[in-house]
Amino acid sequence: MRTTPGALAEFLRARRALVRPEQVGLVPGAARQVPGLRREEVAMLADVSTDYYVHLEQGREKRPSTQVLDALARALQLDYDAHTHLRALAAPSRPAGNPDLGNAHRTLAGLLSQITTPAMLVTPWLEVTARNKPADALYDGIPLRDNLARMAFLDDAITRFVENPDQLAQCTVATLRSAAGHRPHPPQMIELIGELSLRSAEFRQLWARHDIHRKGSAVKHFHHPAMGRLTLHQHVMTLPDHPELQLWIYQADPGSDSERALRGLAG
Repeated sequence: MRTTPGALAEFLRARRALVRPEQVGLVPGAARQVPGLRREEVAMLADVSTDYYVHLEQGREKRPSTQVLDALARALQLDYDAHTHLRALAAPSRPAGNPDLGNAHRTLAGLLSQITTPAMLVTPWLEVTARNKPADALYDGIPLRDNLARMAFLDDAITRFVENPDQLAQCTVATLRSAAGHRPHPPQMIELIGELSLRSAEFRQLWARHDIHRKGSAVKHFHHPAMGRLTLHQHVMTLPDHPELQLWIYQADPGSDSERALRGLAG
């Protein structure tokens, strides 16, 4: 499964449907039949011909210029992550290949064990391939914790573990979209998206939106069965020597109840 011109076309169609006319200074009109902008309205806002934009949405135009992509990003009101994703969809893909995670695990196993707060290695398809003892204790009692996407949509325990399951679901899908959209998909990604599409109506609805989110730093709230409510800073870092993996680390504010709870988890 490779990134094709169809992926760019699908993204444009989905994002166009999410922009209301009044958001870009247009009058909706009484006879409007589309949920978002019309194709000709996007073309006008981006200063391209309607025929050219139609060709983009049909996948017949394969190499839009950077200037056109930037104009479309403004017309569709894309944020930084979605704008970057749009540019990536229009770029040539690398040959498909399966990541070899074994060497990375051997290299990073010692690093994880030295980190005193919860830390884990996560793939682009949100598979947790390794975690240290505090992370193991943090996610204790979550049956589907080995894949964070399955956990978000298929694990009933998630409603007790996180403070806002709906926000987690939205962030999870947008993270998967960001990882899946601009490069060849490994088999694990294809299998995961297919499984969630079949088993979760919420996933199907969110997947169709084409929201984009790249993991960075965020504040997360957990409800741990033994330690109570935890407020943690999540830091997600892509490893330069192992771009197929991310290092996720959770930290608490110094002197806080959450820091004391993390020390308990570490012990």
